[in-house]
Amino acid sequence: MAVDELQAIIQRCQILEESDFKGEDFNLFQVAGQKCLEDGYAAQLLEVIQNEKNKVIIKNMGWNLISPLVRCIFMYKQDDDKREHCLRILDQLAQLCNPKELFLGLLEQIEQTSGEQVCQTVMLLLQPLQTVLLKLQNKKAYSVGLSLAMIMNQLTPLPVPYTTQQIQEDKLGLCQCCNAVVDFAKPFVNEVVKNMEKSSEYNDMELKEELLKFCMKSLKYPLLTAQLEQIEGIEEHPFRHFATEIIDILWNIRELIPLVFLRRKGKSPHWENQEFEDIERKNAADSLACLSYLVFVQHFGIKCFPVVYSPSYLLLCNMTHIEVLLKRTEESMLSKGLELFESTLLRLEDNSLLHHYLEFRDFINVPQDLVKIMTLCPMEHLRKKSLNILQLFIDKFDTEGKYTFFRCLLKTSNHAGVEGYIIKNIKDQIHLSLTKEYDNIWFTGHHLISLLDLVLSLPEGAETDLLQNSDRIMASLNLLRYLVIKDCETDNQTGVWTTLAKIEQNFLKPLRVGLNMSKAHYEAEIKNKKENRKEAHGSNTVCSVTVSGEKMPAMTTGMQLQVLHSALFTFDLIESVLARVEELIEVKIKAVIDDN
Repeated sequence: MAVDELQAIIQRCQILEESDFKGEDFNLFQVAGQKCLEDGYAAQLLEVIQNEKNKVIIKNMGWNLISPLVRCIFMYKQDDDKREHCLRILDQLAQLCNPKELFLGLLEQIEQTSGEQVCQTVMLLLQPLQTVLLKLQNKKAYSVGLSLAMIMNQLTPLPVPYTTQQIQEDKLGLCQCCNAVVDFAKPFVNEVVKNMEKSSEYNDMELKEELLKFCMKSLKYPLLTAQLEQIEGIEEHPFRHFATEIIDILWNIRELIPLVFLRRKGKSPHWENQEFEDIERKNAADSLACLSYLVFVQHFGIKCFPVVYSPSYLLLCNMTHIEVLLKRTEESMLSKGLELFESTLLRLEDNSLLHHYLEFRDFINVPQDLVKIMTLCPMEHLRKKSLNILQLFIDKFDTEGKYTFFRCLLKTSNHAGVEGYIIKNIKDQIHLSLTKEYDNIWFTGHHLISLLDLVLSLPEGAETDLLQNSDRIMASLNLLRYLVIKDCETDNQTGVWTTLAKIEQNFLKPLRVGLNMSKAHYEAEIKNKKENRKEAHGSNTVCSVTVSGEKMPAMTTGMQLQVLHSALFTFDLIESVLARVEELIEVKIKAVIDDN
C-alpha cells in the first residue's frame, strides 16, 4: 500500500541527520508521495506532512511533490474533498520547504504548463510562489524578476479577449489571471516603496527595475492588444482594472512621469546580437506607446500629472508613440494610435501650431502613415477616421505650417485622391485669404504661384493616365475656375493672371490633348467590344483581367463595356469643367481688352 511505503521511508529518514540524506532517499520519497496522491490518499499524505517529527524531511524533500500535486489538483472536481486536501498540502509545502528548492520547483511547473492549463496553473501557484519569495533573503530581486518574466512569457502566446462576449466568457481565464499576477506583485511593490522612503539601497533599486520590466511587459501584452473602452453590461472591465493597477505600480515606484515624458526605459540589456537588440527596442516602443494611450486617451493616472504642459508639447511628446501605433496593421493598435492622435490634437486651438514643428521628423512621418491608412486599410471606419484626423491636423497649423504641409503632401502622397483632397484645402485657404481683411502672404502672390506650379500640372504631360488621376485633375480644375472667377485680372491678388500662360502651357493644353487621346482610345475599345460581341452572338463571353499583377474576377463583355462607358463619362466630366475654365478665361481677357 502506498501509505505504508511512505511511512517506511519516513521512519528510515527520521533517524538520519539532514546532511546524511542521499539521492536515493529523495527518489523514494517522491515515488511514494506521488503514489499516495494518485491512489487517493491525499488526506494521509497531509497528516505525514503536518507531523512535527517530519519537519526536516519535508523541508528537504517536499518540493519534489509539486508536479504530481498539481496534476492531481486538476484531476479532481472543485467540490471533491481530495482536491481540498491537495490544496492544503500545497499550502503546507510553501510554509515548510526549503524556499530556494521550492522556488525552482514552482517555476519549473509553470514553465512546463501549456495551452488551456496555463492560466489555471499560474493562478494555482501564485500564492505559494509569493510565500516562498517573501522568505528569500539572497537574490530576492532576481527571483521576483525571474518569476514575473516566466509568468508573462507563458501568458503571452494566449489570445487576448477582444469582443464583449470574449471578455465576459474569458474562456482561458486570461482576464482573471492578469489581475491575480498584479496582486502577486503588490507585496514587492510595497517593499520598494517602503525602502525608497528610507534610502536607495542597491538591492531595492534592483527590485524596482524588475517591477518596471514587468509593467513594461504588461503594457505590451495584454494591454496593447486589449479593448479598453467601457463595456455595457460589465461592471468592472478586467483589462481596465489591470491597466489601473499597472499605472498605480508605476506611480508608486516613481516611474510614471519619467516614462511618459523623459523616455526612461530602465536598464536595457546589452545584446551582442543586433536582432535581439532591435526586438528589445521595438518592445519598449510598443510599451511606451500603450502607456501614452492609457494616460492621454483613457486618462488612467492623469490626476498624477501637473497641469503645466502646453498642448503643443504634449503633441510633440506623443508623436513618436502615434507613429509606432499607426505603423501596425492590427485593428486594436491602429485604433489606439488614431485615438491618441485625435486626443492630443483636440487639446490645441485651431491655427495655433507653429510651422517650426514640421522640422521634427515625426510631424512628416505620421501624416504619411495616416495617408496609408486612408488609402490601404481594409477597415472602412478606420479609413474615415484617419481622414477626419488628417483634416484636424491641418486645421491646427498656422498659415505657413499649412502651406509647407500642403507642399510636402503633394510631393509625397503619390495618391490622386489624397492630392485632390489637399488641393481642395488649398482652395479653402485661398478663399480665406481673399475674403479676410488682413493680408495672407502664403496663399496669395509669389508663394501661391509656387504652390500652383505643383497643383496645376500633369505628372506625365499629355500621356498622364487621366482616369487614375481624375480626382486630382478635377480638384485642380475647380481651383483654377475659382481663381479665375474670384480674382479679377486688375487686382491679381493670387498672381494667377501673371502665370496664366505657364498654366495653359503646362496644364490646360496637355490636358486637352490627353482627353482627346483617351476618349479616342476608349471609343475604339467600345467599338471593338461591340463588334466582337456580335460575332460571338451573345453577351456572356468571359475574359480575364489582370491589375497590378493580380488576376481579377472574370468579366463578361457586357461588364467590360460598362467599365469603358464609365471611363468615358469621367472624361466628359473633366472636359466640361475644362471647357468652362477656358471659357471664363477667354471672357475675362476679352473684357479687359474691351475696357482698354
